[in-house]
Amino acid sequence: MKDDRSIESKILYEDNHLIIINKSSSDIVQGDKTDDEPLSEVVKSYLKVKYNKPGEVFLGVVHRLDRPVSGVVIFAKTSKALSRMNELLRNNELQKTYWAITAQKPDPEQNTLHDFLKKNETQNKSYIVKPGVQGAKEAKLSYKLLARGDRYYLLEIALHTGRHHQIRAQLAHNGTPIKGDMKYGFPTSNKDGSISLHARSVSFIHPIKKELLTVSAPTPKDSLWNYFLETQQN
Repeated sequence: MKDDRSIESKILYEDNHLIIINKSSSDIVQGDKTDDEPLSEVVKSYLKVKYNKPGEVFLGVVHRLDRPVSGVVIFAKTSKALSRMNELLRNNELQKTYWAITAQKPDPEQNTLHDFLKKNETQNKSYIVKPGVQGAKEAKLSYKLLARGDRYYLLEIALHTGRHHQIRAQLAHNGTPIKGDMKYGFPTSNKDGSISLHARSVSFIHPIKKELLTVSAPTPKDSLWNYFLETQQN
């Protein structure tokens, strides 16, 4: 039986070219100033042991998730796969679907948000600015209301661009900050330090096999996520 904390328990998909992980909210994808061991190094160690690889193990980071966010993260096991996955990203051919829990009901219940974002490096935060502001980047996403509970709402988000803190900033600007995300206006934090944003699935044409691949990540194990997951399964 796998330990829920082990890297093996987090693997959603693996072949000779890619390995896809269900990231916990406590994981960092790549190294940062905290000096905590990043997920990329944990996966490298796993591959080195599993396949008895001598020397350095190649692992390419295809994309990242913010530390307090959980869900699907894709790594490339070869430089060829990494190059082709990067091309898919550039051409917007990698579909990412997120789930977010908010305390406010979005109005309207389904919409496309089109803004311009500028990152403040000092604060590690992105702000909605007017078009034409130097350094601003176009940000576009679509959302829809999936379910509602007594106090919270579940939104599904499709990303059309990939900007720094994009979902967090755009939803907050739209009046629906993500539960636990105090950086973007939610009044309280989650007990485990997470924010209630989960990279639910990715869908793309496999860079080598040329077949459609869709991978979904189970939601975090807590009562609120469990409630919303059950609403989607019934």
